[in-house]
Amino acid sequence: MRLSIVMPVLNEAAGIAVALERLAPLRRDGVEVIVVDGGSRDDTQSLAAPLCDRVIDAPRGRAAQMNAGAAAATGDVLLFLHADTQLPDDAPRLIRDGLADGAHVWGRFDVRIDGPPALAIVATMMNGRSRLTGIATGDQAMFVTRAAFERAGGFPQIALMEDIALSARLKKLSRPLCLAARAVTSGRRWQRHGVVRTILLMWRLRLAYWRGADPQDLARRYAER
Repeated sequence: MRLSIVMPVLNEAAGIAVALERLAPLRRDGVEVIVVDGGSRDDTQSLAAPLCDRVIDAPRGRAAQMNAGAAAATGDVLLFLHADTQLPDDAPRLIRDGLADGAHVWGRFDVRIDGPPALAIVATMMNGRSRLTGIATGDQAMFVTRAAFERAGGFPQIALMEDIALSARLKKLSRPLCLAARAVTSGRRWQRHGVVRTILLMWRLRLAYWRGADPQDLARRYAER
């Protein structure tokens, strides 16, 4: 099982080098790393190029960027990693061992949010909700076999909630493999806009999505927060 990591980016010059340097040991062990740029206007591409296997361009939007990265990847298993998320130690082995028996075709890690203590509660709620519902979010470093990704049709081309929509499709193929090892993601968006405010906003947006709201409208509300 060869693992390909797909990282969608947009104007990540401030942190892209650090994010990719963390993946250097995995690349030495044969993991492929593909960076998909959605039209950065800073030095993201030039900083990323020497630290990954490929940098490719795609239309802006996580769904479009991650689908483009998946199409370019050569691995049997695809892992979608945000630039501000760090994988747990030994992540490739955990994924390979977890998928080896064929009972699962996709999964995610538990998450820890870097920041003030209140974010530990947020992370605990995210992990518990994910285990209960079988729905994963991008912060949890979703991974999926290429065959299952193609059967599910990839990420829906929607402006927001693409991770939740793909999870719903993949649940029809298997329950997710919920790995207890924790990916660490930045708490910057919670801290920038306030923890409680951000939680309430995301709850409202998810509820609206499940009620059939247009993802384009939800993305606009998210951007205007």
